[in-house]
Amino acid sequence: MSYFSITNVSKSYDEQPALYPFSLELEKGAFLAIVGESGSGKSTLLKIMAGLEAQDTGEVFLEGEPILNPNQKIVSGYDEIRLIHQNFHLYPNSNVEENISRQLLHYEKTYSKNRVEYLLQLLGLSAFRERYPRQLSGGQKQKVAIGKAMAVEPDILLLDEPFSSLDTIQTHHLISELKETFRATGTTVVFVTHDLDDALRLTDNLIILQKGRVVQKGSSRQLCEKPKTKYVARLFSPINKLPNARNGYIRPADVKLRTKGGLLAHVTDSRFLVHFNSLQVQLKESGIIWEIDDPQRKYDVGDRVYVSWDDSKVMDF
Repeated sequence: MSYFSITNVSKSYDEQPALYPFSLELEKGAFLAIVGESGSGKSTLLKIMAGLEAQDTGEVFLEGEPILNPNQKIVSGYDEIRLIHQNFHLYPNSNVEENISRQLLHYEKTYSKNRVEYLLQLLGLSAFRERYPRQLSGGQKQKVAIGKAMAVEPDILLLDEPFSSLDTIQTHHLISELKETFRATGTTVVFVTHDLDDALRLTDNLIILQKGRVVQKGSSRQLCEKPKTKYVARLFSPINKLPNARNGYIRPADVKLRTKGGLLAHVTDSRFLVHFNSLQVQLKESGIIWEIDDPQRKYDVGDRVYVSWDDSKVMDF
């Protein structure tokens, strides 16, 4: 049996399925990202993993020992598995050091002090130890929340959309920092998010969840090149519907722009992005609007263009 395993876990609320039978096996120190939109069952799954929500069917095991749910255990939850929420859950009238040390009140004092010092240094919070949550940035608050969770040396951290209140720059920087921290401590991490880019900054091990079901799992390359559904395909980029093809689609980056040869179109919009111009073009014959990457920044609004593609790049759903 693997280090952390979930077998056929499911959950419904008021007879409405929130999570269909879900199974998973993780090795110690592994990182996993679960990506899905709101209502996909991500948070429900994490609560079941942590022993904080009673599942309808299935079991969860850590090193072969069952994780009991609130119907089976008087005090729900485990020190070995910690769930970190998106709203931090900090004590507003306690400073950074106190927020972390409060998790260790029942531990030996010398151990507690050393553990707090270690976490403050590990998370880059030593200079902020006396600040209160209201005096911290969003990224610093998230670090304190993670410090709280790591205080009791959990084996597994479950991250529930923890960066949703941060801006993009803060999020990318924080994920890079935390990735090194988790590697250094050998912590097993399950990260749920609606943002594929955030997920890929932590790990290339992905599960895509939609409406309570696993629709695909694998690496980013596998999911991008061989998506099983339009939902998975659109996580990576917009997709263009092929004219006269019932289920054929092509990505903007896979469309070739030419001055002759192919389907005639006109450029209706152009946006300057970092690595290319993103064009909107209207295909003359069908009237369909496509998005196309223009890496040479060659075309302007109003230009006539011809589009073509390699059939091997066509996605069929």
